[in-house]
Amino acid sequence: MTPIIVILLLFSYLLIATTHLTGVNKAAISIFLAAIGWVVYISWGTDFVMDMHSGAYGEFLGESASTSDTVKNFIYENVFLNYVGKAAAIVMYLLATMSIIEILNTNGCFDFINEWIRTRNSNRLLWTITLATFLLSANIDNLTTTIVMLIIMHSSVKNRAQRMLIGSAVVLAAVCGGCFTVIGDPTGLLLWGNEAVTATDFSSYLALPALVAWIVPTLLIGRQLPNRLDVDWGTAPFRGDDTRLNRWQRMLMLFVGLGGLWFIPTFLSITRLPAFLGALVVLSLLWVVNEAFNRKFMDADQMSQRRIPRVIQYEAIQQVLFVMGIMLGLGVVSETGVFTDVADWMDATIGDIWVVGIISGLLSSLVDSFTIAASGISLYDIWSAGDYAQHGLYWKVIAYCTAVGGCLLSVGTVCGLALMKMEHIHFGWYFKNISFKVFLGWILGLGILWGEFMLFS
Repeated sequence: MTPIIVILLLFSYLLIATTHLTGVNKAAISIFLAAIGWVVYISWGTDFVMDMHSGAYGEFLGESASTSDTVKNFIYENVFLNYVGKAAAIVMYLLATMSIIEILNTNGCFDFINEWIRTRNSNRLLWTITLATFLLSANIDNLTTTIVMLIIMHSSVKNRAQRMLIGSAVVLAAVCGGCFTVIGDPTGLLLWGNEAVTATDFSSYLALPALVAWIVPTLLIGRQLPNRLDVDWGTAPFRGDDTRLNRWQRMLMLFVGLGGLWFIPTFLSITRLPAFLGALVVLSLLWVVNEAFNRKFMDADQMSQRRIPRVIQYEAIQQVLFVMGIMLGLGVVSETGVFTDVADWMDATIGDIWVVGIISGLLSSLVDSFTIAASGISLYDIWSAGDYAQHGLYWKVIAYCTAVGGCLLSVGTVCGLALMKMEHIHFGWYFKNISFKVFLGWILGLGILWGEFMLFS
């Protein structure tokens, strides 16, 4: 049954890569892979268990005889739930951070960004909105950051051609900002949760490459914009003046939300509890502050008219289901032992982590950045030696190359797909106007990452 499971994986990769053509949602594909893959696995579970877990299965049986039911019980309790736990930890973190951003956005806490970027000068607007995106995505997940910033940009810039260029820069800034912290991107969360990296070491190596990968293409995109933009600065987008929180209240909520997320790596190092629990603590505190500040408006008619960002909710649910499906799907493939064989083949055939990183980045642009990153991470055990050990070179190269490489094409990241949907951008336009600029920044950033390892190794 191993070839069937592998074919399911490859077929799912193909569908994910062509989702912009077929219209089939990535989340639906990943969930299908996870569900059918585990059904096939458990239906022929005896062979897999005896091959991969014979010792543990013997201890599980004790004096009992092996039957079909005992095999299924062993797979559920000792194999399947292990992968569910790992996936759930990331999903819970994403849910918590997305909820935090929704509370902040609904209360107008991001209006400071709107005030900050109020200008018709193209360079100033481009750099302020992308800088804000870069910094926000380092603290929260990059998809939610992208959607929030695209909404701000869409409501202000009236010329569609200008929005397409600025929106592409926003997507790149969100991806680059998210890739250099362990809490800004699902790949970093996965590596951090697996103890392959620590927050400080990860950021110290990837911060400069991520900056270069963002700055260089943004400079080139800015040259395509006119000196003056067609903008219209309307009223605050969230709720009426009679129910508006004052500035200090919004500042406090922003501090609790984003400041709390920055404290999560410290929370983990002190308590050794998973990151999602720290995110839930931050969410609960922010929730209490939100209830306190809005208590006199809770029954007011104006509260029902608040601009609730349904687009965030919809995209967030898709992202959560997609991540859960991919991780469970890759889990069932790992249990067949195929990834170990692929890793051995890569070591013998390619044998160079930098080449593997470049290939992974190119694949990310065609398939999906998180899918390829999670696949690359699944190939090796973090307790291996050398470049695959904890803090090893491999994990950082994969994280950087797949994240930024996914921006080479508009379909390589969920952020890019959100931009395509919001601004109706075609694949060909993005390839013609943006791809080479992203490629140049990606390669320069990779060169800086190589220089850092040569200098400090």
